[in-house]
Amino acid sequence: MADTNKKLRSSEWFGKKGKDGLIYRAWMKKTGIPNHYFKEKPVIGICNTWSELTPCNSHFRDLAKSVREGVIEAGGFPVEFPVMSLGETLMKPTAMLYRNLASMDVEESIRANPVDGVVLLCGCDKTTPSLVMGACSVDLPTIVVSGGPMLTGKFKGKEISTSDGWRFAEKLKTGEMSFAEMEEAEGCMCRSDGHCAVMGTASTMASMVESLGLSLPGNAAIPAPDMRRKLVAYHSGQRIVEMVDEDLKLSDILTRRAFENSIKINTSIGGSTNFVVHLLAIAGRIGVELNLADFDELSRDIPLLANLQPSGEFFMEDFYYAGGLPAIIKEMLPRLVTSVKTVTGKTVSELYEDAECYNRDVISTLDKPLKGEVGLAILKGNLCEEGAVIKPSAASPELLTHKGRAVVFEQIEDYKERISDPDLDIKEDDILVLKNVGPKGYPGMPEVGNMGLPQKILEAGVTDMVRISDGRMSGTAFGTAVLHVSPEAADGGNLALVQNGDIIELDVPNRTLTLHVSDEELEKRRESWKPLPMHMDRGYWHLYQKHVQQAHLGADLDFLRGKSGSTVKRDSH
Repeated sequence: MADTNKKLRSSEWFGKKGKDGLIYRAWMKKTGIPNHYFKEKPVIGICNTWSELTPCNSHFRDLAKSVREGVIEAGGFPVEFPVMSLGETLMKPTAMLYRNLASMDVEESIRANPVDGVVLLCGCDKTTPSLVMGACSVDLPTIVVSGGPMLTGKFKGKEISTSDGWRFAEKLKTGEMSFAEMEEAEGCMCRSDGHCAVMGTASTMASMVESLGLSLPGNAAIPAPDMRRKLVAYHSGQRIVEMVDEDLKLSDILTRRAFENSIKINTSIGGSTNFVVHLLAIAGRIGVELNLADFDELSRDIPLLANLQPSGEFFMEDFYYAGGLPAIIKEMLPRLVTSVKTVTGKTVSELYEDAECYNRDVISTLDKPLKGEVGLAILKGNLCEEGAVIKPSAASPELLTHKGRAVVFEQIEDYKERISDPDLDIKEDDILVLKNVGPKGYPGMPEVGNMGLPQKILEAGVTDMVRISDGRMSGTAFGTAVLHVSPEAADGGNLALVQNGDIIELDVPNRTLTLHVSDEELEKRRESWKPLPMHMDRGYWHLYQKHVQQAHLGADLDFLRGKSGSTVKRDSH
């Protein structure tokens, strides 16, 4: 039950007398809220990203009801509010462009309103980092409830999910699959509520919040249709009331050690490369020092334990039945800082020491891992002065050390126009280079870094090539893709100066990416280089391009870094 003697933030609204108090309370009472709710109960905001334009979050109205019931039972006063919802599958030019805008919506919605604690309902890729970023900037007691993955798809006797979309697209190019068959697969792939059924970005983000200690144990992998998903929501509603009583804020949980644990756990599950740019942005908001080198150092000796697509064989539904993230964390305890506190008030060791694994085909052990050291690798070199990211577990091992000739595409339209040209000068040992798809250049840093291969290369039986860009890759995708090159081409990085025929060398074991062009030649090219014009001179796009930081800093807006707190400095009446 709530501590009625504790002074609540919401009392600055509902505890006032006279005209101000009348206005704050009267309009709320029109829905039938009794008077004592405004005197005794902590107000819990349920931050909801439900939207019919975000199919992954289509079940969030029901999930919010479960949260509400938990809040009421624990003695809280639940108030649900909407924020901008980022539908990965529909938004153009990319949902990532709007991550920072949604975070501003969340931040201001929380600060401006009479809430004492917050439950964040998030599922689709960018809804999780945007909500966490916004909440970090206010720093109230906060707990995360993820929407959960969808059930595994079934197509012609085989299990499928989002990662198969990439395979189907290439089979369509080579004639191995007809368009009618692809249409049939469309109706089989997404057969329930929930986000992607593989360890794509959505499941990586759900795992991220659990590994950071921001959600209840098991939150990451429970399938969306499973009744236990509603139970997690219900118990989260109960717990947030207790967190308000304890004044347990985000800054109490999101310590440097929590970030270190999260990086290690993400490596062990083969999480999406998008984890890097989002975790950096969250760290920047909460005020924890974190940089690209930390990701490389902390993931170097961590093996792959989760046999999940796209790096492995199984699906998120299988992962949950095998024990889910608690089973992974139990395996990882010897490598973690186990004294870190979570939203439960308990430490990592207290929460996960008794977790069990029920299927070693899905979740392996530290002494017998699925793969050895294969985590995220951070590259440096004259082609990525501030760093680049690659996911070795999703790459072809023979391409992790490779030297080849650059085939350059100046921007995404150039790539789309020329990649299917039968006269394109390209060989299987060449390296595809895509420029101007970074934060400023696109704008928004889209998931185009795993460029589809030319049809003639696919017809020759080649299924992978080295690909380099300043963009991102979908967490459901795979291939030898060097991503997040920083500084990006549009910001004057050396990527902007690469020309067709230049020799590039990738050396993942030694963490280098080298453009074999002399400094003198690069300077000569720079003299004639001009950035592309901004895409829009008004509105959010213009604001974004002027203020977005580079990928190695998390691609946040420069004026949003750090906390601004929960105090409202001007009164409204």
